Amino acid sequence: MEFPLPEAARRYVAAHLHDDPAHLALQARRHPNLPVPELVRQIQARQKARVKLPTWADNQDLIFPPALSVEQASSERTATYKAALVAGADRLADLTGGFGADAAHFAAVVGHVDYVERDARLAQVVAYNLAQLQIENVTVHAADAAAFLKNSGQTFDWLFLDPARRDQRGGKIFRLADCEPDVPRLLPLLLRHAPRILLKTSPMLDIELAIQELKHVRRLWVIAVDNEVKEVLYELGEEPAVDPERLAVNLRRDGSQQEFRLNRAREARAVPRYAEAQQYLYEPNAAILKAGAFKSVGSAFELIKLHQHSHLYTSAELRADFPGRIFRILATEKADGPTLKNHLGPEGRAHVTTRNFPESVADFRRRTGIREGGDIYLFATTDLRGRLVVLVCEKASS
Repeated sequence: MEFPLPEAARRYVAAHLHDDPAHLALQARRHPNLPVPELVRQIQARQKARVKLPTWADNQDLIFPPALSVEQASSERTATYKAALVAGADRLADLTGGFGADAAHFAAVVGHVDYVERDARLAQVVAYNLAQLQIENVTVHAADAAAFLKNSGQTFDWLFLDPARRDQRGGKIFRLADCEPDVPRLLPLLLRHAPRILLKTSPMLDIELAIQELKHVRRLWVIAVDNEVKEVLYELGEEPAVDPERLAVNLRRDGSQQEFRLNRAREARAVPRYAEAQQYLYEPNAAILKAGAFKSVGSAFELIKLHQHSHLYTSAELRADFPGRIFRILATEKADGPTLKNHLGPEGRAHVTTRNFPESVADFRRRTGIREGGDIYLFATTDLRGRLVVLVCEKASS
């Protein structure tokens, strides 16, 4: 791919940015003077970036790598959050640079950033893009992470790693030792070059297993965006915490964020109270559940739990500061289609959630005939006495 794109190529990308790439590829013969396959790949990558990196997706001066590199990149929202964790440092090395989204955000709050990427072509793309973005405090290195550290002779305030989580066939992998680079194996080298390491992992990785495998965890963050867990961050150091603090963070669409702190000791000490559903229903956000706060979140907000394994909470008085979704309970019914439809409009629509319930949402919908949508929320769950019930709710808070 030529840097920068010729004017005719730029016009083609801009004109077809929202078109079907497969359809564009079939029409390549209509543009014999343009490298249409390459331009279609640019369009595909920009389309993938539109949600997670909207500012970059709209910047016609940037060159985009293959779509997989964009898919693996951090979103603007999570990159901004990570940057805040290292703000004020003099020097940071991003040892798994990728598309450069994290490095660019680190550069806004760190004195100097070393971007390290073993794919020389990708490093070339990022160097070009950083120049277009007028980011001048990043040095690009086309190198392997371990080789860079061994040859640099430098120490850093922070090292950042986001190991590649795909095998040679493109399948996703989640064990740290299977990722590239193998962080547990590299830890002695990493700690010789920086007192603090920020590690990003897949949300599918088991947190307890990661803490055991890494052995140097000081604290961790579970990051959700709009109630979907996107990544887990670990701060590593020479002196690990005996019981690392966990911060569950939900970055919301309106720019606000929900946070909840816990550790294993506080979770173990929490003693839930149980009762049948009262006036309000509380569903913890996804980051809280991933972090393992199955009891302490209820205790912290003085809520009552519906069942040991349901992870839904209730109260007679509204707790508007709860970090999750809040509903007003209208009725408690059996999991029976005709009965439930009495609470719905003529189209029979409702939002359905199943928790500690023997059916999936899809199976529940097929059996009851209830379609998606509307203003009513149905929570199919198990109550204190072990009965299968459906809580008919309306939203009380976002």
